Amino acid sequence: MKPSEPRSFFQRYRLQGMVAVVLLLVLTGCASIGPPSVARDRFDYTAAVADSWKRQMLLNIVKIRYGDAPIFLEVASIINQYSMETELSGMLGWSSPPVANSQGFGGASRYVDRPTITYAPLTGERFARNLMTPIAPATVMSLVEGGYPIDQVFRILVHSVNGIQNQFGGSARMHRADPDFYLLLEKLRQIQSTGAVALRVKQIENQAALLMVFRKRKDAEVDATSKAVRRILGLKEDASEFRVVYGSMPATGEEIAVLTRSIIEILSDISATIQVPAEHVAEKRVPPTMEPEGDGIKGTMIRILYSDENPGDAFAAVPYRDCWFWIDDRDYRSKKLFSFLMFVMTLTETGGKEGAPVVTISAGG
Repeated sequence: MKPSEPRSFFQRYRLQGMVAVVLLLVLTGCASIGPPSVARDRFDYTAAVADSWKRQMLLNIVKIRYGDAPIFLEVASIINQYSMETELSGMLGWSSPPVANSQGFGGASRYVDRPTITYAPLTGERFARNLMTPIAPATVMSLVEGGYPIDQVFRILVHSVNGIQNQFGGSARMHRADPDFYLLLEKLRQIQSTGAVALRVKQIENQAALLMVFRKRKDAEVDATSKAVRRILGLKEDASEFRVVYGSMPATGEEIAVLTRSIIEILSDISATIQVPAEHVAEKRVPPTMEPEGDGIKGTMIRILYSDENPGDAFAAVPYRDCWFWIDDRDYRSKKLFSFLMFVMTLTETGGKEGAPVVTISAGG
């Protein structure tokens, strides 16, 4: 073999390796990065938005407790743009001795992730419409028809039923519940569990009216409970259909007048039972915690605790005034009612949504 042949063989081997690397990089650059990102981004953004929504709700309840103004900031849109650029360069040169052969290879790659998130503060007319307008009785009764316990729905969302008042923790008109209110909730829950109560819509005077219907059952206990509800509410005992209206008092013995709360009133009532540092009460920074009237439906609906440090096992936690306010992840009842409250807030949109901010992004890399 001639002396020049090993060098020529080595050059060819190196050239083939360089070509293989180039092809590998080119194929890698051509692979799509979009499809694999769908599952990852969908779940990551869902988790992030859900966590921020819980923390925002909890923070606003705490702020109301301290007399601070609640602020709601909605995530109007999330746009994520990806781009990946690959640049390759190569140089090969051969020459006769004594000049040495030269080979050169270079490459560059750039990956860009551009998330664009827009926020819309809840202010003005939308604030008044969503947070200060009382929830429609039809919405309240639809929740009951959908399977939510009627005692919990009425305890959180209703001021009074036919003049029988629920307790309220708002500082402006704080008061205890009428004695018959909890008895009414107990009886209604018993009837709901048997399926003896239902809702239907009927045309009355050319208008759609919501009716609560007490179904007839061959059960002496259910019948007695139904009669007890009629007596408490002052309804006709021989009637089976009652029109549900908004108001403090019924006009006839065939009406159930439901005075509902707004979201702000609901948050104010919940905030009254938040545990706060004793020194904050002593310094007049916050009023004393409202003591519950008993256990169960008479007790604290959503138990919000405080601690000096970030709790380790929290369903939701927010820092405020050098403290941490939180809901224990092991407190299932509080978690469930807190999630129910967030769900109710999504039902308060009574008007058309304003258009989201227009965002223009580049279609290129």
